[in-house]
Parts: sequence; C-alpha cells; structure tokens
Amino acid sequence: MITMPSIDMAATGRNIVRMRKAAGLTVKELQHIFGFATPQAIYKWQHGTTMPTIDNLIALAMIFQVSMEDIIVLDTGARARICA
Repeated sequence: MITMPSIDMAATGRNIVRMRKAAGLTVKELQHIFGFATPQAIYKWQHGTTMPTIDNLIALAMIFQVSMEDIIVLDTGARARICA
C-alpha cells in the first residue's frame, strides 16, 4: 500500500483567486482568455469545488507566470491510500 498526498482543493482555489488578482485579471477576463461561454468553471476552481484540468492548469501557470506546483496546494495532513 502506498500513501500519497492529496490536493487541498479549497486552498488551491484560494491560490487561484490570489494569483488572478495579482495578475490584475477579473473572472470575466479569465473566462475570455479560456474561451469559456460562462464563468462557472472558474468560479468552481476558485471555490475548490472542482480542479482545473491539466491543460487548464498549464494555461493558468503560463497566465500567472508561475509553475503548476505554485498553484496546487497539497494537503500533507490527509493522505490517500493506493492499493496496487
């Protein structure tokens, strides 16, 4: 059995909000950059309801000029167990 860290979705969402604001972008502007019809996906990321897909994480990292690791927050207290 392997113990792996899990992603803290709420803290990751707070990171996205902080980085979006630091970049001087509104949710609406980010929506247009991604070509989304509505801002719902971005709000879900920010609230920690869902995580951006890998390709959207790569895009966020480029937009915010950070690494993906800077966006994602690991929950070191909670561990997911993986059975091989």
